Amino acid sequence: MKLSLKIALPIFATTILFVFCNNMEPKKTTTKSVEVAQKHSKFNDYWYQGKAEITSYKLSQNRYGEIHEGKAVNIFVTEDFLPEKQVKADSRNDKNIPILKLNSTKKYVTGIYPYSLMTSTFSPINTNENAIKISFSVQEWCGNTFVQLNNREQFKIDFHSYFESNADRKLTLEKNILENELWNVLRINPKNLPIGKFDIIPSFEFLALNHQKIKAYKAETSLDEKEGFIVYSINYPELERTLTIKATKEFPFIIENWKETSTRRGKTLTTKAEKIKTIQSAYWSKNGVADTQERKELGL
Repeated sequence: MKLSLKIALPIFATTILFVFCNNMEPKKTTTKSVEVAQKHSKFNDYWYQGKAEITSYKLSQNRYGEIHEGKAVNIFVTEDFLPEKQVKADSRNDKNIPILKLNSTKKYVTGIYPYSLMTSTFSPINTNENAIKISFSVQEWCGNTFVQLNNREQFKIDFHSYFESNADRKLTLEKNILENELWNVLRINPKNLPIGKFDIIPSFEFLALNHQKIKAYKAETSLDEKEGFIVYSINYPELERTLTIKATKEFPFIIENWKETSTRRGKTLTTKAEKIKTIQSAYWSKNGVADTQERKELGL
């Protein structure tokens, strides 16, 4: 299922410059693509300059009925993607498509032991289709959990966990809006966010950590403007959960903070993330012992 004709993503040329972690030379644009790029010059100038956008956050995470302090990092970057293999392309190919990737990470400690989480979401820039692929993993001292969604004729999901009640399985779901992909839609153009009542598949982080059934749940969404910012909210009545994302009103719509309020066993708590710093960096080329300055700048 497509997101909706009402929330179709803007069309950018398929031959505009791409960013690769292996730093390949950019492809030359055609006359047609240059014309399209000129119409969306802010987007292209920001996202196709050979760097990723990295934002660090102070994290207060709800887990085990308490709030635990930590850090979150969102890494947004454009890449060339193979839609059939559903992996990042190693080389240029006519079948490649441009995507916006979000790697969202969290690290926090519960009592004596740490949690490390990462969600990767790969969204096509040129179409109004769902995300092509989403993966989520969490590592903590009890064990690992891993989820991967592949967008085929239906959503194909592989789920692996060490819990008996949440054990390994394969799922096939009808296509619906994915909460994880909406972060990318917001960054491309918030006017394309779905507003109203929809069936939405919640984030894999929430579903996995709370042992909830992987399916679409009824949700109501809204988009408001407050004090120079835009605020996007998703409320799931059945799950007693609300996610609110605050971003700058003007392009590039940088995410300033988010809140996730949920009720479990009669207790309501709120996860919060507040921006520390945003930088742009070709981080993949900065992996030496001496390459630590930008990490310090991010407060990590």
